[in-house]
Amino acid sequence: TTVEATRRLNVKKQTLDDAYAAPANFLEIDVVNPVTTIGTNLPVFKVKESSVRRRYSDFEWLRNELERDSKIVVPPLPGKAWKRQLPFRGDDGIFEEDFIEDRRKGLEVFINKIAGHPLAQNERCLHMFLQDPQIDKNYVPGKIRNT
Repeated sequence: TTVEATRRLNVKKQTLDDAYAAPANFLEIDVVNPVTTIGTNLPVFKVKESSVRRRYSDFEWLRNELERDSKIVVPPLPGKAWKRQLPFRGDDGIFEEDFIEDRRKGLEVFINKIAGHPLAQNERCLHMFLQDPQIDKNYVPGKIRNT
């Protein structure tokens, strides 16, 4: 009947424990200059927690690899500090705290967007960037297979 077909489903009330429990799937990446930390329970990542040292040039490498080998639109990195390296500036240039913090935040936004993308999560270069102590720039690009 029409009444049965349009009847509301019985929804289980959410408890405070449910509301504040760990999410079913999570991916958290922090960039704390110059360390990148990941915590996740996504099955695609073999290591659930890791911390690796990464330089700006490593982020550039990752971006270039993804642009070359993946089908995703790769977001831009925060700007390079060319003008901040010029002599005779009235500030500390690339060592100024505000600049360092802005770039750290930009790198954190970049890596979270990339790592949160379902297609990027299967790229070998992303796994190496997030979890291997050293980036092997001679690696063979490809997809990670869940086994």
